[in-house]
Amino acid sequence: MRSFRFIVAATAATLLSTPALADAIEGNWKRPNGIIVRFAACGEGFCATAMTGPHAGGHAGKLSPDGAGKYIGSLTDLENNKTYSGKGSISGSTLTVTGCVLGGLFCRSEAWARQ
Repeated sequence: MRSFRFIVAATAATLLSTPALADAIEGNWKRPNGIIVRFAACGEGFCATAMTGPHAGGHAGKLSPDGAGKYIGSLTDLENNKTYSGKGSISGSTLTVTGCVLGGLFCRSEAWARQ
């Protein structure tokens, strides 16, 4: 009887516990060129890793939350192996990332689709 009560209590605790919520940026995102990039928690931010394409497994940057679906950090262009100051913002199922050089003088943006 004692083990039955333990099983019931453990089951109830599991069912009633609130699952940890993932941050909006976590998951897979498809770039316009078809390459999939995954953002996963690392430290106090989210690391980007190319999942497909010629640079699969390559570190593609790190963004940290900056409030209300916005992120700031760095992004790496694996094609030319250069890292830029970067930012991102999420609207619906679209992540818009922007990489800049020279203090924001030259910037390039891409819209990535959630996968």
